[in-house]
Amino acid sequence: MAANLLLLRAVLAFLALPGVVAVAIPWMMGRGAVFRSVGFAVLVPGLVLLLWCVRDFYVAGRGTLAPWSPPVNLVRVGLYRFSRNPMYVGVLTMLMGWSLGFNARGHWLYAAAIAIAFHLRVVFYEEPWLARTHGDAWRQYAARVPRWLF
Repeated sequence: MAANLLLLRAVLAFLALPGVVAVAIPWMMGRGAVFRSVGFAVLVPGLVLLLWCVRDFYVAGRGTLAPWSPPVNLVRVGLYRFSRNPMYVGVLTMLMGWSLGFNARGHWLYAAAIAIAFHLRVVFYEEPWLARTHGDAWRQYAARVPRWLF
């Protein structure tokens, strides 16, 4: 029963958080405009990255991407071996796909604003919380794996 509840929380968190930021808002911003197929070449890989990370949070971390139900374990598997924030990289990749697809300045500005918001959240909230919660395991991981991709 607990595993089913965790899965339900993971699905709801996915729909509520990246579903709104990376799908609903960009789609509504571009509604009525022509979406060029080149956007899918970036949008789809971004979605794959995001879903992979959500799975790792659920399986390895035993939690969700939601702040109200975070992973119990520090997630260091899969894409988290290469970036401490691959879920955000996936969302930003999706936003670039929307921007390319709609070829609209508003989408690029939205993507830039979200990138800045993600960075500030990571630096001022998530990383201090991870350091308090996971201690030396977090510090060793942070020393070895870049925050983004570099």
